[in-house]
Amino acid sequence: MSKLTRRAFISAAAVAGGGVVIGIAMRPGNQVKDLAAKLGDESEGLVHTYIKIDSDNLVTAIVPHSEMGQGVHTALGQMLAEELDADWDQVKVEEAPAIGEYATYSAGRRYLLSGIDFPNLVIPTVDGMMMNVADMLNLQITGGSMSVRTTGILAMRIAGAATREMMQTAAADAWGVPVDEVSTGDSHVAHGPSDRREPYAAFAAAVAEMTPSQTPTFKDPADYKIVGTYVPRRDIPAKVDGSAQFALDVRLPDMAYASVVRSPVPGGSVAAVDDAAARAIEGVVDVVLIPQSSVGGMLGETISSEAVAVVADSYWTANRAVQALNITWSETGFESVSSDDIYAQFERDISAKTERETDRKAGETESAFASAARVLDADYHVPFLAHTCMEPLNATADVKSDSAEIWVGCQNPLGFRRDVASILGMDPENVTLNNHIMGGGFGRKARPDYAMQVALLSRAVGRPVQLIWSREEDVRQDFYRPAVQSRFRAAFDSDDNLIAWENTYTNKNEPIEAPLIPYSVPAQDIGYVSSPVHIPFGAWRSVDHSQHGFFTESFIDEAANAAGKDPYEFRAELLQNSPRHLAVLTRVAKEAQWTRPLPAGRGRGISLQESFGSLVAQVVEVTVADGQVAVERVVAVIDPGLAVAPDGIAAQLESGIIYGLTAALHGEISIENGAVAQSNFDDYKSVRMNEAPLIETYVINSGHDIGGAGEPGTPGIAPALANAVFDATGLRIRQLPLGNFDLNYQAEESGVVG
Repeated sequence: MSKLTRRAFISAAAVAGGGVVIGIAMRPGNQVKDLAAKLGDESEGLVHTYIKIDSDNLVTAIVPHSEMGQGVHTALGQMLAEELDADWDQVKVEEAPAIGEYATYSAGRRYLLSGIDFPNLVIPTVDGMMMNVADMLNLQITGGSMSVRTTGILAMRIAGAATREMMQTAAADAWGVPVDEVSTGDSHVAHGPSDRREPYAAFAAAVAEMTPSQTPTFKDPADYKIVGTYVPRRDIPAKVDGSAQFALDVRLPDMAYASVVRSPVPGGSVAAVDDAAARAIEGVVDVVLIPQSSVGGMLGETISSEAVAVVADSYWTANRAVQALNITWSETGFESVSSDDIYAQFERDISAKTERETDRKAGETESAFASAARVLDADYHVPFLAHTCMEPLNATADVKSDSAEIWVGCQNPLGFRRDVASILGMDPENVTLNNHIMGGGFGRKARPDYAMQVALLSRAVGRPVQLIWSREEDVRQDFYRPAVQSRFRAAFDSDDNLIAWENTYTNKNEPIEAPLIPYSVPAQDIGYVSSPVHIPFGAWRSVDHSQHGFFTESFIDEAANAAGKDPYEFRAELLQNSPRHLAVLTRVAKEAQWTRPLPAGRGRGISLQESFGSLVAQVVEVTVADGQVAVERVVAVIDPGLAVAPDGIAAQLESGIIYGLTAALHGEISIENGAVAQSNFDDYKSVRMNEAPLIETYVINSGHDIGGAGEPGTPGIAPALANAVFDATGLRIRQLPLGNFDLNYQAEESGVVG
């Protein structure tokens, strides 16, 4: 997702929430009738905003989130079906359309109003207010590991339970029996005393006339039959047999194809174009200048420089023609900037501490450092990173004079619809957006630049156009994970106890808690300085946790080594007041056989991260030989509160580990002459199968609030890996990626990289 701060959300809520004073007028009520008119034939059997039940008693869960391989459709379907008492074998899942009724208001409620225990009387009003806020902001977001812990808890579970209660009421009215004598199970209602049993379908019409409760009674978790159990993923069969429809599979009559190129230096515009060679290629339809976007992203910020596109009869032709263009780009003032310049700027700003802002201030850090028996200091930094989703950015548009239809895979369908409408000068109601499953998203596909481009291209040539970004364009025109420098100091007393922790880093982003540590250190001073750069940034899997996880868990390992203590035991001593964290850390040490001796050249490292409501501990085992590291084994333990889909949790942990391992071993976007130097998988490498380690995953269902799954596996892998390299070689890694360095050190030696 693009950045949406808590302050911005509160401001938006204040505007949209003015109606809260109306009270009951803000309540959502029964949306089925109004919604059915918008859904057309798709509304058949609609009994709730999120539920359809057809005449064959097939239940359809309508999920307002995008499926990009994370299994969210299945997990949210499980939560709805569990509370509905549905027969899982007779449940299917479909993605909600991009219309306001399916704005993800629950994410806003969880984000904005977290921790507030509302009386049942006002919850309908609160939900109504948040629906207005989400609709106004065009939020239909999938990201931030929020889907299960927001929409799952505050929408799908409520929809299932409310519809179950309405089914009981409808059956009781029809049968003339007390409602408390009516039970539900396997998509049927039953009345034991009269031995009646009928399918939900028999009462669907009556239920559709009722107003669902926003405060229904939920099932006891001890009675769960679907949540917390293995169920087959709903999206897998179609992906296996090839019938799954991605946006790239869209084919329309008279459709053309397009390829695009933008200024290599961000922000550049077109000074001149010589397109004669491109137009001479057979099959080329047109060469189109795409103007700078004036809107885009979650809150409408400018996100795109000018671009030149070629429209042709095939993508191959279009891409060849783009390469034949001779474009002169305007100067931006950043043409001489390099990665070294950016890191030098970070060093200057962090040293100056000008206008340093504070994240956490506890205890007396100055006096602790002044009286310390020993002080440890270190500087870490990480580079820019690209997303490189396996499915390249693509979208198809068919723009008419007064309407438009878009086919795309994205993480915010409502936001994309708004931005496409805005750039076309249309009302959003005149834009239809068809969202597809995705081959990865990782935050990049929350940015609508590619959908806006194809809309302009379709209007320019007067026919449907499918735009496909080349991998080179994808790598060089990303919204990158920011490069960051982080400076640490740690103070110890004469007994080698850690008494103070100081950290200053560059550029604060989201989430705000990312640089904080869970350890009981009496004095802490954590803060940041601003050091802006010209490289566009965006959300990257686990956002700032991915940088700060590497920083803090590497430095706590340095502190353990400086104190002459075992890294696991050192952490455990500092977690005595945090039993949940300690339980996860202890479990991973046990499963990894932490104290088992390893042969020479082999090392073991540990990390602990809290992110997105979940706790993850990881142990990595490596072998270092001939200066190269091989990752042999990763043991990961997660406490997500409750694993709704245990197999999905395991898959997401494994996925997050591989994604983070790619960054730790290979990931680096470097800047030369103001532009990104990398272009494809040959110089921006991913972990390949021969590099992938054995991964073991374990789940602790602690009963805490449900946490995320898609992102928490990523932050801990880099520090655990770096700590394992130190264990094997005595070489401390303070800069990523590891692939840049010769790790040819002996175990008895010590040194620092970065």
